[in-house]
Amino acid sequence: MDHDHLYSLRRTHPGWRLLQAGNAPMVVAFLHRCFVVPNVRALPASELENALEDYLYHLRARLGDEAYQQGAHEYLAYWAADERGWLRKYYPQHSDEPHYDLTPATEQAIQWLAGLEQAHFIGAESRLTLVFDLLKQIVEGAETDPEARLRDLEARRDAIEREIDEVRAGHLNLMDPTRLRERFLQMADTARGLLGDFRQVEANFRALDRQVREQVATWEGGKGDILDQVFGEHDRIADSDQGRSFRAFWDLLMSPARQEELTELLERTLALEPVTEVAPDPTLARIHYDWLAAGEHTQRVVARLSEQLRRYLDDQAWLENRRIMGLIRELEQQALHLREAPPRDFTMALDEPAPRVELPMERPLFSPPVTPRIEQQVLEAGEAEGDVAALFDQAYVDRTRLQGQVRRALQTREQISLAALLEQHPLEQGLAELVVYLALATEDHRSVIDETRQQTVYWRDRDGVARSATLPQVIFCR
Repeated sequence: MDHDHLYSLRRTHPGWRLLQAGNAPMVVAFLHRCFVVPNVRALPASELENALEDYLYHLRARLGDEAYQQGAHEYLAYWAADERGWLRKYYPQHSDEPHYDLTPATEQAIQWLAGLEQAHFIGAESRLTLVFDLLKQIVEGAETDPEARLRDLEARRDAIEREIDEVRAGHLNLMDPTRLRERFLQMADTARGLLGDFRQVEANFRALDRQVREQVATWEGGKGDILDQVFGEHDRIADSDQGRSFRAFWDLLMSPARQEELTELLERTLALEPVTEVAPDPTLARIHYDWLAAGEHTQRVVARLSEQLRRYLDDQAWLENRRIMGLIRELEQQALHLREAPPRDFTMALDEPAPRVELPMERPLFSPPVTPRIEQQVLEAGEAEGDVAALFDQAYVDRTRLQGQVRRALQTREQISLAALLEQHPLEQGLAELVVYLALATEDHRSVIDETRQQTVYWRDRDGVARSATLPQVIFCR
């Protein structure tokens, strides 16, 4: 934090430039209202322009017509320019309309300004408790002595047993309303901060994607060199502390059991009377779904990076094939020219274009040909003596019945895994019914098939034999 670094930061950092802008109150208030408060990742240009026009109309009605005289379209283009970098303008896939999203620097500036407001109270006790919990986790996670870890576990067991005895005796140690509100506010700030972390992770992957596109456009060497460099950079980001933490967070969030537990905890917390007194944000009830949307958006950025590499390989292969075909055509044209006017002083004789090697053991032994014996018979009408019931004993799976079971299960929850659904409705027709479930999940765009996780389902066939199948985790979503 020396003078030169801060001087350069003031001229180049978008967040600092936003704080220095003359219309910073209007910009920060509008972006906070449209993106931060509703936890929105991106907005179409038409929707954002309409919202900005309404916001400017109310400001001019209160401050006068001379305030903020430019139009919404000009303001958005000005904010998204490279000189400011307060908004990111991009075109999503399969869309001709531009979208806008906050940049990580703008969100940092908004959070810093929000921290300047006078807090209701300072949560000193909850922060100190959090410090103790984190220190305990660090020490326990780094402990290599089994005896020391056993002593810690036994002490925790004794404390839990004492608490159980107190609860059975009717002595409940409840938090007072102040401590409940303090921990709720700390939880809300942490939950909202996670969305900003997603934007920073996505910005890192977008920078890598931009770097790959620049290298591909100017690369003149071999494919192996650029792929080694690109994959090395990708692995460096993925294996960094931020990348490892993001993967662990995503795996934890994708667990159906964890999602149901988080939903239940949020509902019970927001229903507490001390929490309702602080007027909690209603979007906190579905904050984990906002995390899912933000994480999916980040995953799509990584997918676009892979798509760019594949397109580069396809283009390189097409160019090489075109060069080979050009050489072949030149050889054919030269051969036709020599056939019409062969050179007089050049003669060459070749027995064969390549040496031929024949080993004795490669020669097959003689085998006499098979002479077929054909007998003509006259077919006569008769009566079948076999059991034809097997022709009608075919398995038929009712797709409508299975779809109804999935819809009824999703009436009381947001999502359900295939294993949990089969616990409620066991397979009656075995593997054929399981295949229909997979077909339903594939055809439904709301369902998720996570190939990184596996699940095992069990059933019994008609003979009573236990069967099982291991397949990727299938989650039906409402």
